Parts: sequence; C-alpha cells; structure tokens
Amino acid sequence: MENADQQVLKQLTTWVEAGQMSWLCTVVKTWGSSPRPVGSLLCCNDEGHISGSLSGGCIEEDLLDKLQQGALAQQTPEVLVYGATAEESDRLGLPCGGQLHVVIEPFPGQKSLKQLQHMVKRLQTRDYVERKVDIATGDMTIEDKERFSRLQFIGDFDNTDIANERFLVQTYGPRHQLFLIGAVQVSMYLAEMAQALDYHVVVCDPRENMIEQWKVEGVQLVTDMPDDAVRKYANDPLTAIIALTHDPRVDDMGLMEALKTDAFFVGALGSQRTSASRRERLAQLDLSEDEISRLDAPVGLSIGSKTPAEIAIAILAQLTALRSDLKSSRPEVT
Repeated sequence: MENADQQVLKQLTTWVEAGQMSWLCTVVKTWGSSPRPVGSLLCCNDEGHISGSLSGGCIEEDLLDKLQQGALAQQTPEVLVYGATAEESDRLGLPCGGQLHVVIEPFPGQKSLKQLQHMVKRLQTRDYVERKVDIATGDMTIEDKERFSRLQFIGDFDNTDIANERFLVQTYGPRHQLFLIGAVQVSMYLAEMAQALDYHVVVCDPRENMIEQWKVEGVQLVTDMPDDAVRKYANDPLTAIIALTHDPRVDDMGLMEALKTDAFFVGALGSQRTSASRRERLAQLDLSEDEISRLDAPVGLSIGSKTPAEIAIAILAQLTALRSDLKSSRPEVT
C-alpha cells in the first residue's frame, strides 16, 4: 500500500514527465495546534489538480490561487507562513495560535525528473532516500539512506532574503510514529526524546486547556476524542500508541480502539494494580481476550524509573528494543 508521501511524489513525477508546470509544497515548521505535521506534502499543477494535503481546507485554496495567478514560486522556491496573524488564522480555519511554514518548489518543464523517478523507485521498495533543496536556486540533490531522519530546514525562518543560505533536507521512506494519549508531563519528555529518535509524534488530548499548555515544538497536536483520533491517525503497523493520562475516561476511550488497530505496540502507564483494573474495564467494553492481551501495561522497561523523564526513558528503551526486533525480522524485498 502506498503511503501519503509516495502518492504525492508519484503524482508529481507523472506531471513532470508530461512537462506540466507543477509545484511541491512541504510543511517545514509548525506552531501550536496545526492541522498537518512537519514533513507533510502537497503537489499541484497549473490546471488546479492537487495530491496530498497541508490543512484539508482553505490553505490549499489560497495557495493554489496564488500559484495560478503567478504570484508565488514561479522560478525558484519560496517560503510562505500561514497563520502569522489571528485574522489570517480565522480566515483559513487554522486552530487558535496555529501556524504552518511551507516551502513551495516549482517544477517547470521536466526539472529534476531523473531525481524524482529515482525517489519513487526507492519508495516502491520501502527504502529510504534523502532530498536536499537549495531554497535560493531550487537546485536539488538526492542520496540513498539506510534509515529515516527528521526534516531539517536550515536557515532563518523570519528572514525572507533568499541571498541567505537556506536548505530543506528531507528523508522519505517508512517512518515510525508515536501516538500519545494525554498532553501530560511524561508526554512532553517522550515527545522530545522520541523526535530525536526520528519518530513522528502525535499528542491527543480532548482537554483543550492541556493542549494550550504544550511546550514542545514539532509535535502534531489534536483535540479530537481519543477513539476518533486513533482511528484517524494511528491505525497502521508503524505506530506505537501509549495512554498516559491516568484518567480512565480518556485513556480507556483511546485504548478500546487502539487494541483493534494494526499498531505494532499498545501500552498504558500505571501500576500493576491500576493495569489490572484497566483490563477488567476493557473486558466490559466488548474487547476480546486476544485484543486485551495486546496491551502492554505497565508500559516501559523495569529500570526503577520514578520521575517523568525516567519513565520516558524506560518507555523509549522498550520501543527501541522492539523496533530492533521488528527490523531484524523484516523480509527482503525481491
């Protein structure tokens, strides 16, 4: 099954092969409760066709209008900031305080066609490829990689003078995701450390006051109810889902859906006694014994962790060991 990046890059390559004026748009920075995470892709062409998403709404319409009018990124890349003011956030339907920084790259004629074709081929075999773009010139280089790395935007976001050196460096390929239920203190430590380990991190908490206090950048924040959010964002074999709130009304709602997904790991924070009670509650929610047996609780390696930072280390150590086992058992692509 093709992931979102594959679909976008494959469509872009098809347009470029045909010599059709096209653009690739990449989210390079977010702030607050943004609709799409860093690294999200969208491509479009001069006929108004779109693949991928930046927001799922008005941002795409605004961007396409600017591109078709020739007001943006016709020869070299440009950086566009959405949500810089409260008025713009309201107009575009962005969550309060949310911002998206987007790099828009033009692909006139058959520019970079061979590189795009190679990238699509790498993704078809579930391998990794890194792309580096000079924002001043639009020059692109690619390099095959062995693992995923976080997107880097090198340069000053606030300075639009393209004479300054600015580069976009992005790796494409299978990426692990950490879906955290609860915007609590342990989640903040987990999010920081997990991003350093190249996870995409999603934090879900329906309590808006908790999301408003969030301080870690680069994380996708959602205020959906946990069961809805799990179905929408976390139903895939590269995702680990962990419940952290200690509030059964929040945790159990997410876990009852998480245990039915394809996630490679489902865990929950709590003592042995708390975990036993949680399993009893889950059994009353029509989950089967096999589904409940998937729950790893208490989550984390037993290393005597007490503080939020230590608990985060214990959880990530467990996931690191599990990912290593999964990698060693990955079948060869033929």
